[in-house]
Amino acid sequence: MTQTTDSAAARDEDRPADRTPSRGPSRLRIHRAWIVAVVTFVTIIGGAAFNSLPGLLIDPLHTEFGWSRGEIGLAVSIDMALYGLTAPFAAALMDRFGIRRVVVVALTTVAAGAFASVWMTASWQLMIYWGLLVGLGTGSMALAFSATVTNRWFVARRGLVTGILTAAGASGQLIFLPLCAWIVEEHGWRPASVTVALAALVVVPFVWLLMRDHPADVGLAPYGGAYVEKPAPARGAAARTVRVLVDAARTGPFWLLAGTFAICGASTNGLIRTHFVPSAHDHGMPITAAASLLAVIGVFDIIGTVFSGWLTDRFDARRLLAVYYALRGISLLFLPMLMAPTVHPPMVFFIVFYGLDWVATVPPTLALCREQYGEDSAIVFGWVLASHQVGAALVAFLGGVARDVFGSYDMVWYASGALCATAALMALVIRRKAEPVVAAR
Repeated sequence: MTQTTDSAAARDEDRPADRTPSRGPSRLRIHRAWIVAVVTFVTIIGGAAFNSLPGLLIDPLHTEFGWSRGEIGLAVSIDMALYGLTAPFAAALMDRFGIRRVVVVALTTVAAGAFASVWMTASWQLMIYWGLLVGLGTGSMALAFSATVTNRWFVARRGLVTGILTAAGASGQLIFLPLCAWIVEEHGWRPASVTVALAALVVVPFVWLLMRDHPADVGLAPYGGAYVEKPAPARGAAARTVRVLVDAARTGPFWLLAGTFAICGASTNGLIRTHFVPSAHDHGMPITAAASLLAVIGVFDIIGTVFSGWLTDRFDARRLLAVYYALRGISLLFLPMLMAPTVHPPMVFFIVFYGLDWVATVPPTLALCREQYGEDSAIVFGWVLASHQVGAALVAFLGGVARDVFGSYDMVWYASGALCATAALMALVIRRKAEPVVAAR
């Protein structure tokens, strides 16, 4: 009798805890999906430390080594391009080796690049350490990481969770921009580089202990969905990534999504994140004040992105994108007139306005990828993100060149405003995917 009871108990322990649709967290227990989302949020914050620093390094590196802004901008552009080009392969690698392993390796890689930069003496070393190593590492923790986590762990509230995880980058900016600006101002750029490297290493044990690759690993259904077995590791990650690109490239929506997101990257990471601080400094504003304004963008970015996720669950994603890009373009056209040695109300209004719009484009773009490409949407979004970073990389480099040639950034602001207007029109052209027709019986 005892043996029978023990066998039954053993079978109960081996049986998944929840094979029924999850209607959300119970009163006594939080669904594990939310814990995974928190770990993802903290990881992205750690990665955001590296994205906060390049704009702060342009003037110190120019002063210490005599490197042109174009050279420094080239290193930043390599970082941004690799950030984007790595993302789709990282999504496939997560399918092959698991989220946890890929993210731990990525965090270690970016920490190594930041530490090594402390001893650099030539601009080519900046391109290796910050361009190559940091670009590859942060690319593995890009928005494709968020898309993979969201697709696996959530069925309900996907738009909201996407908005929250996207806002993690802005949260990291809010934390690290003022801190790194103060460190650069008071102690130099090297301690700031060490600080962001340590931030990445601190996150590693957090990821290893708490992250799980799939709900089936803990015997659960995804939040709001039915239990599914964990799929076998997907071999041929690189081949699959390229195959998905080839298939998607045969469709019109892919090129429209990639084009609009390239302009998104050009007008955010490539332009504002890289060149706002040195541009404001050109007009006499202290670096710490300019960096603080950029951090305030992060505050309203969180609000705008989460709200955009909520809107994406309820409204046409194409029209949301058109509105976001149109408003962004208008604000950029006014920015050259707002630059001044001190912070004044019109500049504060621009910062708030731009912050609300900063990455509000991500939830509707990801929703359109899901609508058009289904199970391959995370990898397709990785390629769309690659276009985002290529756009950012071009403007990070060309913005520095324009400053060297023209002596100001005004032409860059105007050109970016015009590009955003183009993106608004492109978003409206994207066709909705036709729903499958069910024959009447």
